Formats: sequence, structure tokens, C-alpha cells
Amino acid sequence: MTRFHSTPDGNRPFTEAEETARDAEEAQYVIDRQARADAAAQKATDKANAKAKLIAGEALTEAEADTIVI
Repeated sequence: MTRFHSTPDGNRPFTEAEETARDAEEAQYVIDRQARADAAAQKATDKANAKAKLIAGEALTEAEADTIVI
């Protein structure tokens, strides 16, 4: 499907190079969004593990300790 630029003179279609660049930007966005979701999930896991280890009196990993340091 062809994409278009909105210009004062009307819409003009993307060039092939612009289409390729936009496809790459969209693919990178999906990768970045997944990386942010993975990082948030890992932080939640580290926080839960840190709480459980503190209650049990076990040593924390650095990542777990970072989640509870204020």
C-alpha cells in the first residue's frame, strides 16, 4: 500500500527510498516497544524476588537491590 505525504499542493506518494525507510522505522518501533515491555516485566520480577528474599533473609542480586533502593 502506498503511503502519501500531505503537502499544500495535495498528497504526493512516498518514493521507494522513503517507503523503505518508513518500513525500517516501523520495524524498529516494534523492537523498541518489546524491549520496554521486557524491561518493565523484569523490573517487576526483580522487585517481587527482592521482597521475598528480604522476608526470608536471603542475599539480593544487584538488580533486585536496585528495585528497592529509594
